Amino acid sequence: MFGRIAGRYDLMNALMTGGLDRVWRRRAAAAAALPRGGFALDVGTGTGDLAFDLVRSAPGVQAIGVDYTAPMLGLAPGKARRLGLALQTSWVRGDGQALPFPDATFDAVASAFVLRNFADLGRALAEMARVVRPGGRVVGLEISPTGSRAWQALFSLYFQNVVPIVGAIVTGDPTAYRYLPASVAAFPTPERIGELMATAGLEPLPPQRLMRGSLVIHAGVRAASSGSRPENARA
Repeated sequence: MFGRIAGRYDLMNALMTGGLDRVWRRRAAAAAALPRGGFALDVGTGTGDLAFDLVRSAPGVQAIGVDYTAPMLGLAPGKARRLGLALQTSWVRGDGQALPFPDATFDAVASAFVLRNFADLGRALAEMARVVRPGGRVVGLEISPTGSRAWQALFSLYFQNVVPIVGAIVTGDPTAYRYLPASVAAFPTPERIGELMATAGLEPLPPQRLMRGSLVIHAGVRAASSGSRPENARA
């Protein structure tokens, strides 16, 4: 599905959010709290936007973007060259539930609008916890089914009725943008995400709520004294 819409994915994101997706990604990159010269991983990088924001978040940062969908990932190197970020970014095709990196490789691991797409979210979080260094953060920006009742009603009306129509016109694929509201409705609450992060071996931070709670930046820190891997991490 994501492969089919790859060519119009960035355009559709800009249209359906009024360009605010760029602001939200920058907030997520800031939440990763990368140090100068840090090394970051963007899980489910798509066409690379969050990886670029991670690189820009602190001087000397290098980032790897990993994604399972080849047509999406194939667009990222060209964008990096156009933005002058080719030397600070690299790209790997891989599965977020079995990340192809050694333990404790990265200073931060981040994702944007990816968590609700995992078949096994607990395993994905455990993998992110495995590859982040002690003291490093795992950050996930995600649409949330929570928020004020009135705002959620408007938000749901928009995503369930307007977005699928616009998505069908722009991408020619109505299925993809019917999937989006369905996946949001099934997504866990911020409290449950915190529990899953704790099970994965992370210390959850207070969620950052955007757009009156309709978007949330979830974050957790790998304990600095942690010497063992989470129980459900990859062997």
